[in-house]
Amino acid sequence: MSVEVVTFGCRLNLIESEAVRRAALAAGLERTVIVNSCAVTAEAVRQARQTIRRLKREDPERRILVTGCAAQTEPGSFAAMDEVERLIGNAEKADPAAWAALRTPDFGLGAQEKARIPDIMAVRAMAAHMLADQPDGQPESIAGHTRGFVQVQTGCDHRCTFCVIPYGRGPARSAPPGAVLAQVRRLVEAGHGEVVLTGVDLTSYGADLPGTPRLGALVRTLLRHVPELKRLRLSSIDSAEADPELLAALAEEERLMPHLHLSLQAGDDLILKRMKRRHLRADAVAFCAQLRRLRPDVVLGADLIAGFPTETEPQFRNSLALAEECGLTHLHVFPFSPRAGTPAARMPQLGRAEIRERAARLRAKGAELLRRHLAAEIGSRREILAEIGGLGRTPGFTAVKLARPLIPGSFAQVRIAGHDGTKLLAA
Repeated sequence: MSVEVVTFGCRLNLIESEAVRRAALAAGLERTVIVNSCAVTAEAVRQARQTIRRLKREDPERRILVTGCAAQTEPGSFAAMDEVERLIGNAEKADPAAWAALRTPDFGLGAQEKARIPDIMAVRAMAAHMLADQPDGQPESIAGHTRGFVQVQTGCDHRCTFCVIPYGRGPARSAPPGAVLAQVRRLVEAGHGEVVLTGVDLTSYGADLPGTPRLGALVRTLLRHVPELKRLRLSSIDSAEADPELLAALAEEERLMPHLHLSLQAGDDLILKRMKRRHLRADAVAFCAQLRRLRPDVVLGADLIAGFPTETEPQFRNSLALAEECGLTHLHVFPFSPRAGTPAARMPQLGRAEIRERAARLRAKGAELLRRHLAAEIGSRREILAEIGGLGRTPGFTAVKLARPLIPGSFAQVRIAGHDGTKLLAA
């Protein structure tokens, strides 16, 4: 293939990488690798830089172009790499015209010229690849994935003190409901039985649109107008923004999957305030209890940060306890990583060894909670969506090792016979 895209980071990058690949191919680029970077942690940036050096060693003649959040937030560090020919801004990365301008190699450009990318904070419109009526609109499927993904929102207007992503993604922007509906229909027509709605700040959906439709209304619209869609799933949400219609849909719509991943980040009130989060510990506990009243089979996951600046051992233990009190099953643990330009980077820092130790304890708690959930599933019957590699996913997004091969993308009822500590085992 003349264009290869190497992706780091979140589901949004996964979706956008396919649009990037198509745009670069349409522009006629050849023998090119595009690195779609992530800025959420210093480790993600380090891995991207390491990969760039490896790619160039493997094939010194290939062109290496860099885009994504890290390219947007710290362009100078990538532009200074001899291996990198040019950077492309996050707002332009799915635009064929931006890639067409690079059809002729720009070898010999200085770091300053390589790093010239537009100010994403001035962007107010959705990128073309997020709108189904565009000729280069989002593809019907992404290679290697049985479920379809629709990016309904990007950007963020909040300023959590640890987070650099708003500076990589720009202000919050939403895709119009009609465009989202058209994309979901395309995915279903292409054979996807499950669709996932994604966004940087998904629960802020619609605030920038005429009439300010909320995420709950969008979910209702999709389920009502695409009856052939078997499963609709949400990516990470913020409990402080969840609207009443969304909660009602969770309670009433069986096709809205009973799995939510929550942006909780910490379980101590003082740390939450220093993070500039918009909820307190009691709010998180109450929200999770409300979800269980509305949908008793709901399975909850959460993002948690270990070792935030100034965090004491008792404050950390509050985060450990929160996982129990909220009944979480899937923990996504981030060792705190200072990001240049954020307020948290200027706060008194913990030692790296202490941060790693606390992250390990949180992950151990997550493994314990997952095993508890897996054990409770034994003997039940679940409808799974078959994936590649002999696995499936329950409605609660729990992985199941299948007893016999199934066609990826198909659905089947299975009986849960056991578990191996990380996934369920089908009979």
